[in-house]
Amino acid sequence: MERNRELTCIVCPRGCALRVTLGDMGEVLSVSGNACKRGEVYATDECTNPMRTVTSTVLCTDGEVTPVRTERAVPKALMNGVMKEINSTVLNKSVTVGDVIIENVAGTGVNVIATACKEIFTK
Repeated sequence: MERNRELTCIVCPRGCALRVTLGDMGEVLSVSGNACKRGEVYATDECTNPMRTVTSTVLCTDGEVTPVRTERAVPKALMNGVMKEINSTVLNKSVTVGDVIIENVAGTGVNVIATACKEIFTK
């Protein structure tokens, strides 16, 4: 049984209204409403293997937090594992933008990096 899914493309500011027709096994049969090929790729990926960039904060030993994000998108299905690792991490060193905070988070092959500088003063 075919079913349709409505999406708004987020690849560019145009925001095309996409209509995706899915087959019985969740496979993409067709995409319409896209103004370019990138919209078709986005819709297919979003329906078959959605990916997200995770942004959060990591606790520091001084009680403050440092903003972090994944270097690139990770599978949406693994976001809980990513957040579990981020939430259990405590920084005890100074960091600058782009420093790797967690390598290969949740086995995704993606690093979590600092998005702001943070100096931690230890006694």
